[in-house]
Amino acid sequence: MVKKSKENQQASMGVNPPEQATEMVLEPGSSAARLPSLAQALLCFAGIITAIAGGLFGLGISLHALMFLCIIWTSLHAFLLGYRYLELRTMMSGAISRALPAIYIFILIGMVIASFMQAGTIATLMYYGLAWLSPTLFLAIGMVLCALMSVATGTSWGTVGTLGVVFIGLGEALGVPLPIVAGMIVCGATFGGNLSPISDTTNLAAMSAGTDLYRHIYSMLYTTVPAFLIALVIFLIVGFSYEASAPVTTEIEKIRDALTASYSLQPFITLLPLLTLAVLSARRVSAEVTMSASVLLATVIAISYQGTDSITALNALWQNTPGSTGIENLDNLLGRGGIASMSWTLLLALFALALGGLLHGARFLDVMLSGLLLRLRHVGALVATTIASGLVGNLAMGEAYISIILNCQLFKAKYESVGLDPAILSRTVEEGSTMTTGLIPWTTAGAFYTATLGVPVLDYLPYAFFNYLNAFVAIIMATLGLGLLGYRKIANA
Repeated sequence: MVKKSKENQQASMGVNPPEQATEMVLEPGSSAARLPSLAQALLCFAGIITAIAGGLFGLGISLHALMFLCIIWTSLHAFLLGYRYLELRTMMSGAISRALPAIYIFILIGMVIASFMQAGTIATLMYYGLAWLSPTLFLAIGMVLCALMSVATGTSWGTVGTLGVVFIGLGEALGVPLPIVAGMIVCGATFGGNLSPISDTTNLAAMSAGTDLYRHIYSMLYTTVPAFLIALVIFLIVGFSYEASAPVTTEIEKIRDALTASYSLQPFITLLPLLTLAVLSARRVSAEVTMSASVLLATVIAISYQGTDSITALNALWQNTPGSTGIENLDNLLGRGGIASMSWTLLLALFALALGGLLHGARFLDVMLSGLLLRLRHVGALVATTIASGLVGNLAMGEAYISIILNCQLFKAKYESVGLDPAILSRTVEEGSTMTTGLIPWTTAGAFYTATLGVPVLDYLPYAFFNYLNAFVAIIMATLGLGLLGYRKIANA
C-alpha cells in the first residue's frame, strides 16, 4: 500500500485541505490483505453471474440495480480478505479513472450521432445506400452498408439504431426471417466497432494494452477481415434463397422519397462531417479532437444548409428529437443521438468499471486464472484462453468495457513474457470481449440490440456468423504462427 498526501492532491485542484489529511492510494496486490482462495474467488464470481442472469431474466430487475448488488457482494468478499472501505473505494475509483478517455469518447459519440442526423449526413448515406440494394443481394449488401456506416461513425449501436432499423423493415417486406436479418446487422455493425479509430472499444483496448491506436487497428486487420469475408460469402449464399419481390422495392422508394422531402441531400455538403472524421483519423489526430471537429461542422451544416433552427441544432447535441418524414420508424431513427441517449449505458459502464476495479484489486480473477496462465506455453493456447476469458468477463459483468480493461491487465505480463506485441493482446481481448458482447442477452449491447431490432439475442445468435467466426480465425492463425506481427518465441517463457 502506498500513501499519497491528500494535501498535494487537493492543492493541485485548487482546494485548501485540512491539516495532516492523507488518503491511501492502492496499487493492485499491494495491500496487507490476504489473497482469496480459489474456492472464494469462484464463489464470488458465481454469485455475480447468478445475480445478473437470475435477476435480469428471472425477476426482471434493472441491470443497474443488479450491478449495484454485485458491487456490494464483491465488496463483502474483499472485506473478509482484510480490505477496508478506503481501499475498496480506491479500487473502484482507479478503474473508472483509467477508463476516462474512453468515457469522453463515449459522450462524444452521442453528439456525433445527433449532429450527423441534423446535418443530413445519415440521411444521405441511407438515401444512396438503399439505392444499391437488390432483393437477392439484400443480406450481403446490407452487411457491407452496416460495416461502412459503423466504420464511419465508430459506433455499432448507432449503426444498429439507424440502418439496422431500416433493414429490419426491408427484410420483413422481402420475406427474409428477421433473426437472419438481425444477425446480418449485428455482423456489419460489429465490424466497424472493432476497426473504427473513433470507436470507444477500439480506443479502450489499445489504451488498456499499452499500444498505439493505429497499431491496434493494423493488428485487427489480420483476423477481422478474413472473418468478415467468410461471413459475407455465407450471407451471399443465404440471400439467393429469397426471391425478389415488389413490396421491398416499394418500401425502399417510399423511404428514399421521404428522405428527399425532409432533407437537402447534396453529398458534397452533407458528407463533409464524415470526410472530416476520415481525414483527421487518417492523420492520427486524437479521437476527441476529431469527433469534436466533426460535431461542430455538422452543426454548422444543419443550421446553414438544412435550415435547422440554431437552438434546435444545439439542443440536439444533448437530446435529439424525432424526424418529420411522416414514417414513424424512420422518424424515430433520425431522432437518435445526443448525450442524454448515452446516459443509460454510460451509467451502467461506470457500475461495471467499479465492479471490475474490485475484482482486479482484490485479485479474484488473478487467483482463478493464475494456475492456468503458468501452464500456457503455446501462443495458440494463450490466444484461445484470452478470448475465452473475455467471453466469461462479459457473461459475469454484462459489459465489454470492463472485460476489456480486466483482461488487458490480467494477460499483459504473460504476453510480454513470451515476446508478443501489445497490439496482439489488444486485438485478442477485443475478439473475446467486443465481438461477443452482442451475443449475450444480459449485456448492455445485447439488451440494446434486442430492444432496437425487436429480435431476441438467442434468436439472431446463430446468424451472427462474423462475431464468432472471428475467434476461430484468430485461434487458428495464432496456432499456425500467422499474423503475429513479427513474433519470435522467447525460450523458457
